[in-house]
Amino acid sequence: MRVVFMGTPDFSVPVLEALEGAGHEIAAVYCQPPRPAGRGKKPRPSPVQAKAEALGLEVRHPVSLKGTEEQAEFAALKADVAVVVAYGLLLPQAVLDAPAQGCLNIHASLLPRWRGAAPIHRAIMAGDAETGICIMQMEAGLDTGPVLQRRKVEIGAEETTAELHDRLSALGAKAIIEALAQLPQLVAEPQPEDGVTYAAKIDKAEARIDWTRPAEEIDRQIRGLSPFPGAWTEIAGDRVKVLGARPGRGEGAPGEVLDDALTVACGSGAVELTRLQRSGKAAQDRDVFLRGHPVPAGTRL
Repeated sequence: MRVVFMGTPDFSVPVLEALEGAGHEIAAVYCQPPRPAGRGKKPRPSPVQAKAEALGLEVRHPVSLKGTEEQAEFAALKADVAVVVAYGLLLPQAVLDAPAQGCLNIHASLLPRWRGAAPIHRAIMAGDAETGICIMQMEAGLDTGPVLQRRKVEIGAEETTAELHDRLSALGAKAIIEALAQLPQLVAEPQPEDGVTYAAKIDKAEARIDWTRPAEEIDRQIRGLSPFPGAWTEIAGDRVKVLGARPGRGEGAPGEVLDDALTVACGSGAVELTRLQRSGKAAQDRDVFLRGHPVPAGTRL
């Protein structure tokens, strides 16, 4: 098929690779413009742009698709279908209508649960037992379109957003290749009205750990915000990100370190901190972190 690909971050790259590897003709790749990054604040291309250029594909990164000129340029590609995954711009109706078979979105949740910007984070933070990938026929609403294909996965008891992100990215790449091969036979199922939830963009204000909360909530917060923006706490006055955790044993005052292995008391129960990162330093597993920065029992976080 003649495909327009629209995506920007790391999550989208395996999908682009899969489309190219399956022999589809990629007419153009749309992604967000390069952003200032690093100490020099030089414009840095997105992961999708870097991969597309490595593959020798045409890259476009308009600031908006609302203008008639941009819409005409999109329509002139005469695509059979557009594949959209974590692109970052809303698609006007003229863009949605331009490909012969419309625009297909790869969304990282089991719709209608977790429509919106941060479905992977929110699924872990809410304690969901499962999530997955939906291939959706796009329409003007926010992730409201009918679903062509679903793929479910269980969420691991100690799984972080980073780990689930990579699993779902690979699953989405496989699912879209299967969907394109079967597209004439697939039946688009409208999303039910019941069960709609919205995955709001993660706010950095959510990242500070409140040790008075129950252990299971703190555990999910830590895993759901790992690696970005990273749940954090203060240890001996230093701000430290906590990037891995699991349920622990013991009780004490909220924030009290219960042993020499970083088991911390919560409002009820306790959690073990398994991976940490000091400001400006690389992330470390707990044992390595403690060799350089012991945190004795009785310390209050």
